[in-house]
Amino acid sequence: MPTRWKAAVGLVVVFTFLLSACMSQAATDKSGLSDEQVLRLTETNQISSLDSAKYVDIVSWNVLYNVNEGLMRLGKENKPVYGIAEEVKISPDKKVYTFKLREEAMWSDGEPVTAHDFEYAWKRALDPKTKSEYAYILYSIVGAEEYNKGKGKKEGVGVKAVDDHTLVVRLKKPQLTFLSLTTQSTYFPQRKDIVEKYGDEYSKSPDKMVYNGPFVIQSVTPQKVVLKKNENYWDANTVTLNRVEIIVAADTPKRISLYNSGQADTAKLDQEFVSAYVQTPDYLNMELASSQYILLNQRNKILRNDNIRRAISLAIDREEIANQILKDGSKPAGALVPPALYVDNQSYRELAGEKFVKRDVEKAQRYFQQGLKELGLSKPPTSLTLLSFDDHRKYVALAVKKQLREALGLEVKLDSVPRKLKVPRELKGDFDLTMSSWFADYSDPIGFLEIWKSDSGLNYMKFQNQEFERLLEKAELTTDQDKKTSYLAQAEKLLVGEDGEAALVPLYYETNSFLQRPYVKDLYRHPYGAEYDLKWAYISKKKN
Repeated sequence: MPTRWKAAVGLVVVFTFLLSACMSQAATDKSGLSDEQVLRLTETNQISSLDSAKYVDIVSWNVLYNVNEGLMRLGKENKPVYGIAEEVKISPDKKVYTFKLREEAMWSDGEPVTAHDFEYAWKRALDPKTKSEYAYILYSIVGAEEYNKGKGKKEGVGVKAVDDHTLVVRLKKPQLTFLSLTTQSTYFPQRKDIVEKYGDEYSKSPDKMVYNGPFVIQSVTPQKVVLKKNENYWDANTVTLNRVEIIVAADTPKRISLYNSGQADTAKLDQEFVSAYVQTPDYLNMELASSQYILLNQRNKILRNDNIRRAISLAIDREEIANQILKDGSKPAGALVPPALYVDNQSYRELAGEKFVKRDVEKAQRYFQQGLKELGLSKPPTSLTLLSFDDHRKYVALAVKKQLREALGLEVKLDSVPRKLKVPRELKGDFDLTMSSWFADYSDPIGFLEIWKSDSGLNYMKFQNQEFERLLEKAELTTDQDKKTSYLAQAEKLLVGEDGEAALVPLYYETNSFLQRPYVKDLYRHPYGAEYDLKWAYISKKKN
């Protein structure tokens, strides 16, 4: 979420974060605290890696986010606030960021956190030998992409530790949301001496790494991750929890059982269980910066037809999917970018327009007949297959199948497969229609759009449109937030709108649902990035 900047004297812009000054647990009434500051969470999977350059899953990200800290972190209102940085100066062209680091910031072993730790970590993630799957998140930096792809040198990457407490970052293009990017785990610092000391064993166990965040890892087993307060954290006085137990429970009934038996303080719910708990006082619903949609493969001759794609999109009843099939708080999607992403304190959806597509069966039928005529077909094709996940989303796929049959007479076959089989097929283009999704890593709507550039490895449907790419380029180059939003809205409408390409069919905006004890306070959940922040959480006195 971009923050407004105020001009300072000279050719720099200085960020002032009032929130960072007031985000203190000191405001909490200590007399209301429980004597036992232990929080017990549940996660759906085990961690895959504790190396911030190599992690690949959200559970690892959640843990890394709470035991480490970048230049910035997401605050209580999902805006970047100061972390290890205490000041940032931004050039007028928004291409040079100069960070001043806190002198009091230390690692868990008492060594100071320096600008060199950030330079080392970022360049290590970009090193082709590291094989970081998220190295692309650093590509806005000068020379980063070239180095990562073996076409440039490490010395050409635009990040430089001028001294122990000054880090200068040079970007390829103006980046209005770069501060949000620095909250990502790939942007966390790493200690060169520790990484080199342990080599391939680095981060494989809690004692083979160091931490600079609110907590440190005490132990890791397949069943549980235990964190404890980091007494060397620069803002340790703000941290109230002494211990956090993260219990791994893959299936929802198990998580609910742990919750009901008093062994867990929170439990994530799946769609099947929401209706049983939605009216209880422990139920929480969190809007996510995540969208579910259907990709229409333009390698397929039928789906290459504009009118066929428009017909399919207009035939979908998103209200039925959200309110009668899912029933978990998910919202019908009239566009691609979800409302949970904000621009200058206002939802991007409100600025760009709420709906670029909505159900209209009569119009869908007209488009469909016109498309069939253009294809030389006298009746609907019977060869199309919809690839879907084999989880609760298969019920959405069934609803889509039914809606297309009833509205258009179009029969699609369903193929529900596990994710590990689905993604390779998408990469090869082995699908006609496929259900897919995107979850925002950071607070910029462009993240939902740039993956549909013709050269993107994630553009499974092989969408190509020069005007779309021209609009994205203009959005990337402007330093005016209002103009950027306008360009993005135009590109989005072209991608999904009825009067555009209708290349992608929006379905719904996602939510997460939880059970959480009333005595768990200030456990902040984020709509994008890491799912939760433990820094400000505490346990209040439990009422009988």
